[in-house]
Amino acid sequence: MQEGSFIWIHLEKQHRAVEKWIDWLWLIVLLFAAVVLFSINLGGLPLRDWDEGTVAQVAREIWRAPAGSMRWLYPTLGGEPYYNKPPLMHWLIAWAYSLGGVNELTTRLPSAIITANSVPLLYCIGREIFHQRWAAVYSALIYLTMLPIVRHGRLAMLDGAVVSLLMVMMLCVLRSRRDLRYCLGIGISFGLICLTKGMVGILLGAIAAVFLFWDTPRLLTSYYLWIGIFIGSLPVVAWHSAQLLHYGYYFAQINSVDQPFNQIGKIANGQSEAPWYYVIELLKWTWPWLVFLPQTARLTWENRSLSWAKLIIVWTGVYLLLISLISIKLPWYIIPIYPSLALGFGFQLAETENLRLFSSYPRAWVTSFAMLAVAAFAGSVYCSWGSADKTDLQMIFAAVALTMTLAAILVERGDGQFLKILIWGSYISLLLLMKSNYWVWELGEAYPVKPVATMIARANPTVRQIYTSFAYSRPSLDFYSDRTITPASHGELQYYWQFNAQPYFLLNASALSNLNLKSIKLIDQAEGWQLITKDTNRL
Repeated sequence: MQEGSFIWIHLEKQHRAVEKWIDWLWLIVLLFAAVVLFSINLGGLPLRDWDEGTVAQVAREIWRAPAGSMRWLYPTLGGEPYYNKPPLMHWLIAWAYSLGGVNELTTRLPSAIITANSVPLLYCIGREIFHQRWAAVYSALIYLTMLPIVRHGRLAMLDGAVVSLLMVMMLCVLRSRRDLRYCLGIGISFGLICLTKGMVGILLGAIAAVFLFWDTPRLLTSYYLWIGIFIGSLPVVAWHSAQLLHYGYYFAQINSVDQPFNQIGKIANGQSEAPWYYVIELLKWTWPWLVFLPQTARLTWENRSLSWAKLIIVWTGVYLLLISLISIKLPWYIIPIYPSLALGFGFQLAETENLRLFSSYPRAWVTSFAMLAVAAFAGSVYCSWGSADKTDLQMIFAAVALTMTLAAILVERGDGQFLKILIWGSYISLLLLMKSNYWVWELGEAYPVKPVATMIARANPTVRQIYTSFAYSRPSLDFYSDRTITPASHGELQYYWQFNAQPYFLLNASALSNLNLKSIKLIDQAEGWQLITKDTNRL
């Protein structure tokens, strides 16, 4: 071999070492930024209803269960069997309870940490499909500053873990095209998704299958892939078999194919939504990055013969189609689509930077940023007219207004620094939001549960069943009070009062007046709600 060849090999090795070092540096920076954003003020607000209250209560009952009770395998909710969802996240939260006690921080921490890791994972996916590093960097930073990802990833929900596991699966899919050993990772991550959210794993697995069919169909016939799926599915089959043997027909009925979507949706919303529901959700919550959607869609379609474009088209299109066909819809079902949008936006912005010398930025960008600045400024002014309690909101809107104003000015001047301002401003704005008391805004939809739960808990520790005149069940109230609070109609409440020896009711003033109950004993009251029972001395 000639001397020049040795020199070339040496230089190539040096180049690869530098490339690896830079990649590791970006992974550390992205992980640090994500952990800060996902963990700040994590335990500052109470758990919200539906998902958080239910997950926390199931996890606490697993943690409390005596050794040998098999509660980890057969979870309960309020003492009743809970087999609606596999218990992977509940196990992690129960483990957090064993380390740090039962509180909001330990309840949310497992989901927050897992979701924070999805940010460097998206960078790895970007490095796998894009030739330019900056396309991967922009994709990860855009994903990090998407409000739905940050907010839902911080909550004690299953969706943050699901989207992180989806990224692991897609990264293994991409790398398996050149190293079949990654097929094992495909199967394991698919199995973990199914152990987290049941049948949703099949929908997400369909994304990988359609992408491989379009991009690398030879892998679909590889026995490595099917061995990996078989190994990953073993724990899923084992868990479902254990539940089926233990609960029999009831488990099979509750875990029908449409259950993961329809049952919770019927409870939370009470009605189905239109097929374009998720399109509206994207239009509501993907700003400011939605500004780049027209150019991103055109660029992706023009390059549909390339792997990165195939991945984005399949990831976005297949999943959006599948969840839009489901009649009952909830906002957090759309979460797995945001990584693919971030990949598209990141590549579009990297390409725009490369072509900036030959063309100016689209005029629509200036207009969009200006409109967002005006809207944010109006929000800041509106909050300044209220009480001092809205100071945090005023600062958040002001930060957004300043970011969008600077971005609009820089885009108008053709200055490429607008993207850095947009990313930094969005990150700081989200940091301010997460540090405030407004990031779980659903808490304002009904009365605060913690004072009422504290009142119930100190009233009579032996009472486990309480009936309420409130319209629907509140799992967060059940969790904090450590009781089962069951909503009941006017007629049901009168029946329980008449035929139960010692009923306990949680009523507001209007319900108490309308019921016209006899021999009432007021135990305690809080936040306009009264806990009452029968006064046996007056019967």
